[in-house]
Amino acid sequence: MVKIATLKLQERLDLLSELGQYLRSGGDEDLETAIRQSSLENQWFTEENIRSALKAIAEQFLDRDKLAAWVAQYPMADPGYPEKTVALIMAGNIPLVGFQDWLCVFTAGQRAKVKLSDKDKRLLPVLIQKMGQWRHDSWAYTEFLSDTDRLKDFDAVIATGSNNTARYFEQYFGKYPHIIRRNRNSVAVLTGLETIPELYALGRDIFTYFGLGCRNVSKLYVPHGYHFDTLLETLHEYREIVLHNKYKNNFDYNFTLFIINNIPHLNNGCLLLKEDRSLQARIASAHYEYYDDLHDLDTLLTAQKDDIQCVVGKVQLKDLPVLPFGHSQEPGLADYADGVDVMQFLSALNFVREKVV
Repeated sequence: MVKIATLKLQERLDLLSELGQYLRSGGDEDLETAIRQSSLENQWFTEENIRSALKAIAEQFLDRDKLAAWVAQYPMADPGYPEKTVALIMAGNIPLVGFQDWLCVFTAGQRAKVKLSDKDKRLLPVLIQKMGQWRHDSWAYTEFLSDTDRLKDFDAVIATGSNNTARYFEQYFGKYPHIIRRNRNSVAVLTGLETIPELYALGRDIFTYFGLGCRNVSKLYVPHGYHFDTLLETLHEYREIVLHNKYKNNFDYNFTLFIINNIPHLNNGCLLLKEDRSLQARIASAHYEYYDDLHDLDTLLTAQKDDIQCVVGKVQLKDLPVLPFGHSQEPGLADYADGVDVMQFLSALNFVREKVV
């Protein structure tokens, strides 16, 4: 079949850069409508959080210079037409959480067949629509599936879900080249020497998007003898979060469980802290665990690295990079979820077009 050339790599990068400029300039009424509708349909998607996600995408993913430097790391064929189709099954825990996967597929010159989460079904389509208005050729690179559409005719898959859905994905998509993501959590390492501004910045790592993202800190590692008073007092500055109905309901429910079951905990009015070895904590709460020395902690975190998305703090670890406080929700283009290089995965899709049966 003869294929009509569409967008070359530089044209795709130019279009992404234009999308970034569109977002930085405030968008338009179409985007505003999508923001309002998303907020109405999903109470976790406040307009503030949606705008925060869009701002991060514009600054970290759609900057012309950053895109050029990122792409330069990968030797990519550029056929000018999407010869491969990649199925994208997106999560909906925070706004546009699947954008980076779509960006990688588009940049690699492949076609994305997207299954959106019901919780986040409006934002990405309006961005793709804008690109289609600017360059009609770009429509060839993205297809959105409806709730009733069966996922078929694809060459590879990138799926994001919980540990339970990941098992289903493994069974269903195991015969295809795939990236299947499971639950991960982020942690903070405290030494007791943090300044108040650093602890306040940690609050962004904990509370942004109500703590629903895999890059949100849900576990604190603190030295024996750590005094929590300053931390709790500083994080109390985020107390307005309990004015959000769904967050408040979760806070009250978890607080009630702790009281009924006589579970020791700390409470500053907007966050519950419980000593617990688990990385995953309930909404409106976080776990903490004591450590003896940083060497032992380094060993512990290395053993759990497959369950950790990112670490924040001021320490140095052998096998895990450490982000400054307040930066967990600012991933760059090369900060891939689960540490799996999506662009390298896509670049390796050199198998035959014939579908797996």
